[in-house]
Amino acid sequence: MSHSRGSRKNETSNKEARGPMEKEEELNQWLAITRSRDGKWWYSAFHNVTAMVGAGVLGLPYAMAELGWGPGITVLTMSWIITLFTLWQMVQMHEMVPGKRFDRYHELGQHAFGPKLGLWIVVPQQLLVEVGTDIVYMVTGGKSIQKFYASVCPDCKPMKTTYFIMMFAAVQFGLSHVPSFNDIAGVSVIAAIMSLSYSTIAWIAALKRGVQPGVSYKPKGTTPAGRVFGFLAALGDVSFSFAAHSVVLEIQATIKSTPEKPSKKPMWKGSLFAYIIVAACYFPVSIVGFYIFGDSVQDNILISLEKPRWLIAAANMFVVIHVIGSYQVFAIPVFDMMESYMVKSMKLKPTWYLRFISRNIYVGLTMFLAITFPFFGGLLSFFGGFAFVPTTYFIPCIIWLILYKPRRFTLSWIVNWFCIIIGVCLLILAPIGALRQIIVLSKGFKFYS
Repeated sequence: MSHSRGSRKNETSNKEARGPMEKEEELNQWLAITRSRDGKWWYSAFHNVTAMVGAGVLGLPYAMAELGWGPGITVLTMSWIITLFTLWQMVQMHEMVPGKRFDRYHELGQHAFGPKLGLWIVVPQQLLVEVGTDIVYMVTGGKSIQKFYASVCPDCKPMKTTYFIMMFAAVQFGLSHVPSFNDIAGVSVIAAIMSLSYSTIAWIAALKRGVQPGVSYKPKGTTPAGRVFGFLAALGDVSFSFAAHSVVLEIQATIKSTPEKPSKKPMWKGSLFAYIIVAACYFPVSIVGFYIFGDSVQDNILISLEKPRWLIAAANMFVVIHVIGSYQVFAIPVFDMMESYMVKSMKLKPTWYLRFISRNIYVGLTMFLAITFPFFGGLLSFFGGFAFVPTTYFIPCIIWLILYKPRRFTLSWIVNWFCIIIGVCLLILAPIGALRQIIVLSKGFKFYS
């Protein structure tokens, strides 16, 4: 009798212990990041390329013109090496605790800094990167459709940028209802191919134009102050070209993992492949664009090219297709965060209409902000200086030092501190140049023009 009562007690306590775990698993099956774990290494490669190679690559020759040959190539190369190193660290830390996965950046932050402080350090910065990037992509997508329209139909009546941003948003309203990261793998593949295509068009078309008469390679800016602020803004432009770290752990969470085959192996393979593609996009565009046009290059190299008209029209359409995928890569972790908060903290039921309403509100909000502030690229260089640089350049290093505790003056300790110092310098300097850029851009600005 007492034995049966004891076994019944054990069953009850097992059920109680299983309850929260089963609920957690059910929620993971519903959330966008953890819903599907059958990602392959090439999924991670294409997601990373789509996240990193924004249309900002077309502005890198302009950044080179602000920096000059030596500093320009040095900053670009250093950024590529440092961010590849910090990305490797994040991939390694994804499963550093046996039997546990840090599926989201803030979960790793909480493990390093503590449950509350970790959230406060990581989440605001991660959201600023992801939401900010999506607003920029709304503007970029809209403006690229506008440029395509102007190239294809030069005699047509001009339309407000607002309408073109709304066209881009219409596509996102549809795509945003794809349930999980792995479900947009096809979109990422197409987007990554597009980024390679328009980058290649940009530098090959520039080479075909040949070096322009009277080309000058002196840093831009007519006054010493102008040159200094331009230099600082360009530091920001280059460092913000490597901003995919805020979605790296989320991409890795979609890959299957077992003790024999941990997810870090396929994830690192994909990341390395992605970085080779990034180099193939960034370096030729930056170097060739600056070599051909010198300090007269426009802030979007496609504007400097203008001809042949059909090729520039095609390149702008490639930018649109790429940015459609990029928007989603940054939006899905935000959807995951919003939906997790609404179910866990607000105690709402995980239903299709909760997802439908919340995602539509998000796309609508980013569209509204893009229409209101179409010079948001400058704003992002300012605010993003406080978020892009930390999440990419030095927060992974700080977490590594806290969790692995390498001995002082060992190679790991020196490299991590070097990255932290470089990152903090960028964090202080880049927003200064961006602030001046915003002031200059906003002087003649009219809302909703």
